Amino acid sequence: MKLFISADIEGCTGTTLSEETHKSEACYRAFADRMTEEVRAVCVAALEAGADEIVVKDGHGDATNIDIMRMPAGVRLIRGKSGHPFNMMFGLDETFDGVLYVGYHSAAGSPESPLSHTSTGNTNYVLLNGRRMSEFMLNSYTAAMLGVPVLFLSGDQGICREAQEMIPAITTVSTKSGCGASTINEAPETVIQMLKEKTKEALAKDFMTCKIELPVSFDYEASYKDLKKAYRMSFYPGVEKADERTNRLHAQNYMDILVAHSFLVY
Repeated sequence: MKLFISADIEGCTGTTLSEETHKSEACYRAFADRMTEEVRAVCVAALEAGADEIVVKDGHGDATNIDIMRMPAGVRLIRGKSGHPFNMMFGLDETFDGVLYVGYHSAAGSPESPLSHTSTGNTNYVLLNGRRMSEFMLNSYTAAMLGVPVLFLSGDQGICREAQEMIPAITTVSTKSGCGASTINEAPETVIQMLKEKTKEALAKDFMTCKIELPVSFDYEASYKDLKKAYRMSFYPGVEKADERTNRLHAQNYMDILVAHSFLVY
């Protein structure tokens, strides 16, 4: 059993303020440690459930948050930003049996978390085929493009709900809920226990029940906070300017969406 884990920090228990996710801030280290421990718990449980190979992609910021010294034997960690459009899914290919997400968060424009965003903080929202696009949606369609099922997600209550709507058979762990600028968090020990239990539960299921199909075409829309950025990005090939803050793009191929997104929101 070969598994791919994509990890973020904003959906880990405790993380509430933007500065807690930035390396330049003194408070960051404690939350990077939390991210490491939650990833480690999922890896340990997966190995105990029979995984032969696990690849972890650090998906937050500059992608050097997870402490490799605390990863168990049998796990490979991808650190740093390759520049590939797969971004948080870099390293995934058709040879994997399943994908798991750790520490994921609600999409830009969602009220479910004070840290809601999609890839960067540059947009008010991103829509894909009329639905608010989270990193979960973006990355799950990447997995679908490669034929790999998405088995598990941990993160805030809002992203857990979205995951269950999009992939009804997925197993989720809610680490927190959001209300305005606050979060209501589960205790770290409770989260670790849930992560271990639910990872094993996810890996005991028929993986094919978590496999989804790609839409036949894609309508992408990004609303920008910065008018200057909206204007500049309106010159990306194929983009149509909807208004002074909003750009749109239509594509038949999902890889075209991934490439465009990697430019348009950064």
